[in-house]
Amino acid sequence: MKPKGHGRGSLNKVHNPFERQSYEADPEFKESEFRAGEDPEPAQATAYTLVQAKSIVNRVNSPDVPHGWSLNPYQGCEHGCSYCYARNSHTYWGLDAGLDFERQILVKENAPQLLAQHFRKPSWEPAAIMLSGNTDCYQPLERKFALTRKLLEVFLEHRNPVGIITKNSLIERDLDLLKELQARELVQVAITVTTLNEDLRRRLEPRTASIKRRLRTIKVLSEIGVPVHVMMAPIIPGLNSHEVMPLAKAVAEAGARNISYTLLRLNGQLREIFAPWLKEHYPNHYDKVLNSVRTVHDGNLNDSEFGRRMHGSGIWADQVKQQMALARRKYFGDYEASPYKLSDFRRLPKGQYGLFDAE
Repeated sequence: MKPKGHGRGSLNKVHNPFERQSYEADPEFKESEFRAGEDPEPAQATAYTLVQAKSIVNRVNSPDVPHGWSLNPYQGCEHGCSYCYARNSHTYWGLDAGLDFERQILVKENAPQLLAQHFRKPSWEPAAIMLSGNTDCYQPLERKFALTRKLLEVFLEHRNPVGIITKNSLIERDLDLLKELQARELVQVAITVTTLNEDLRRRLEPRTASIKRRLRTIKVLSEIGVPVHVMMAPIIPGLNSHEVMPLAKAVAEAGARNISYTLLRLNGQLREIFAPWLKEHYPNHYDKVLNSVRTVHDGNLNDSEFGRRMHGSGIWADQVKQQMALARRKYFGDYEASPYKLSDFRRLPKGQYGLFDAE
């Protein structure tokens, strides 16, 4: 029997705090009254809405994030990760952070044009921009719209550096562009690998690439010279916290140059999404996991303090920090990330792409 919410990270819709109306369970509903095999609430196929964004490059005002700028071609993410901090941003669009986030996707179809306009501004000083920072730029709808590929073409045309973070092997489709960007020292990629346990991956991140595929992607990117950094994010006590050393070893052997991590924190409405997911899939771990999350966030499930929120505090958080430091020394040595090349940036006039492309 398939678990509730099969194929989705959220089990239900959750109340949007900006809306007056809310969703309530029907107390008279009895699932047993439905015929065998009939789903009383069939999983809806993912829908999308084309939107015309007014701007596309966002300043990141956080000391915890290495990039000062980000760009998100999609709002919402079909990957459906139950822990995703970006879920809360969906409420600003009149949608909810639960099921709406992963099956009601907004597609910013004018993103490439807006990026080109941004690079033409006299005020723009070349700097690395992160794809995406909020939702995955290589989520399934990218196969249809190819916005990320078009954006990479704009980055390459203007010689502006780009960082990419993803957990989807669809990035391999764009190896030709990534190879050109790497030749000019304009790209770095972070692959999120949360666990080596495929069953946990399937439940935790239901519509993402398998662990086997992600390791292959790390290998493929590394072989063409693209610097690959691995994010073990988030570390969830009691679920994947025992995997730090074996995971670091596996990604290093695949070609990753470094590894970093975050600890789970349930900001905003994430508790309403992650806790039911945890009870449904891992009921025996429910109390242990949530209590452990509280221990690293000063008794709370969330921590919003810069400098502490990503890695937590206390004895358990220190143990994870020490273990990760050991993993880096053992499997990655003294690696230091190379800086992006900024000196080749080109502020091309509108309609002049490639006309004066002197090598």
